[in-house]
Amino acid sequence: MKKQSRRKFTAEFKARVALEAVKNEMTLAQLSQKFEVSPIMISRWKAELVDRMAMVFESKHDSVEGEDLETEKLYAQIGQLKVENDFLKKSARKLGITVPDKSSWS
Repeated sequence: MKKQSRRKFTAEFKARVALEAVKNEMTLAQLSQKFEVSPIMISRWKAELVDRMAMVFESKHDSVEGEDLETEKLYAQIGQLKVENDFLKKSARKLGITVPDKSSWS
């Protein structure tokens, strides 16, 4: 007996099915037959659509602030790594260890 593999659905298909479920023009059983998907899956996709519906109307300004914060964290980390790198180079020179320059890396 061949093992049946799990079907994968695209986001577009899930959205279309969930939107049909939200419209309530057909029952879950009817939608299940129409799209050949379990009614339980349709219920899950519908719930996810309803939960995330507000995200469509969020302002782009909110997402830009999050990106700016992430960028600031990354710049801070770069600065910290540069300070640590300079310290290690200085300590290596004191110990007589030669440190190659960036130009010799290529």
